[in-house]
Amino acid sequence: PEPFVVPPLEADDIIIPEGSANPCVIKVLGVGGGGGNAVNRMVETNIQGVQFWGINTDAQALTKAKAKNTLNIGRKVTRGLGAGGNPAVGKSAAQESRSDIEAVCNGADLVFVTAGMGGGTGSGAAPIVAEIARDCGCLTVGVVTKPFGFEGRKRMSQANAAIDELSKAVDTLIVVSNDKLLQIVPENTPVTDAFLVADDILRQGVVGISEIIIKPGLINVDFADVRTIMGDAGTALMGVGTGIGKTRAQDAAVAAISSPLLDFPIKRAKGIVFNVVGGFDLTLAEINAAAEVVYENADPDANIIFGALVDPKMENEVSITVLATGFNESPTSTPPSRTPPSSLSPDALDPAFYKNRRAATTSPLGADATADDARLAVERGMKFNSNADKAKPKKEGGVSGFFRKLRRRM
Repeated sequence: PEPFVVPPLEADDIIIPEGSANPCVIKVLGVGGGGGNAVNRMVETNIQGVQFWGINTDAQALTKAKAKNTLNIGRKVTRGLGAGGNPAVGKSAAQESRSDIEAVCNGADLVFVTAGMGGGTGSGAAPIVAEIARDCGCLTVGVVTKPFGFEGRKRMSQANAAIDELSKAVDTLIVVSNDKLLQIVPENTPVTDAFLVADDILRQGVVGISEIIIKPGLINVDFADVRTIMGDAGTALMGVGTGIGKTRAQDAAVAAISSPLLDFPIKRAKGIVFNVVGGFDLTLAEINAAAEVVYENADPDANIIFGALVDPKMENEVSITVLATGFNESPTSTPPSRTPPSSLSPDALDPAFYKNRRAATTSPLGADATADDARLAVERGMKFNSNADKAKPKKEGGVSGFFRKLRRRM
């Protein structure tokens, strides 16, 4: 076969973050069939500033990939016919193509390795791909799914073994259990749509991190901030929430931190990255209110950073993605019981409630902030510290509006 050559980065593949002279090179590597499907979803949403790769042992599957760049690994081991559901074959294929994978990763600052665990290529090759990326000096984040229970015990067993291997090879590992998606989607959701939801959850994990780095927003976060929280962080969990109406920002934050996808309460997290996205009508007061909800339920010593972006497609709605790290738990262990964070109290529905509380707590803007103060905060970018008050969670309330958001995209 002809020698593998990595194509140069194109204009859409890199964006120089605001306030920086150097581009942040982000690559998303979809490994196996599940990873390839997730990458296809990301490409469809036209994410800029990220280079996408489809990596597979199945040459025919790669011909249908929407990523501009593909790599057929293990051509001697599999002859392009796939791994046959055997992780050992997937692992051998990645080891055979180690130099090619290294060429793909070289020069990247941040590499996402996304895959569906349980199959042959994803389970076997993803840990090797991640190991190579990390050896190249990239901040390496794994974003993977565990199979639905109905996919069988063998597939689940292979998934758990692969997740344990992958956790040793990445800086941060985000594991989404497909069975938990059943708590998000309606009971009558067709199985094909359920898999689309799984793909879109992976997309949310990648977008939630990459967009706050590369997109100019109301509040900017640089790559160094993200590396501080996600470098060698271990297991990470993700929650997604949306809100509409008068208290949309607070509702979105409550839904995100009480998401069924979060196995552990964020109170136990040592690092939190969250991204607030709204339309042109998103206000600083709403950003502040959403941040306060997160702070009230977070460890007072947690390192917390966030970004705030304007998406013209968001009308009268706010979406929040929360990534929590530093749990020091095995990604395949059984989580303990948890008391979910709660909805807002009746007092919290009164705008004066937040103004009064800001007067007594450390928050982005003081209670008496002027318009000039707000303008200056936007220009500089607000970076929170962890001196929030130790308010305790209340009762459960607020549910994720993720599925409503997904249906709008379908």
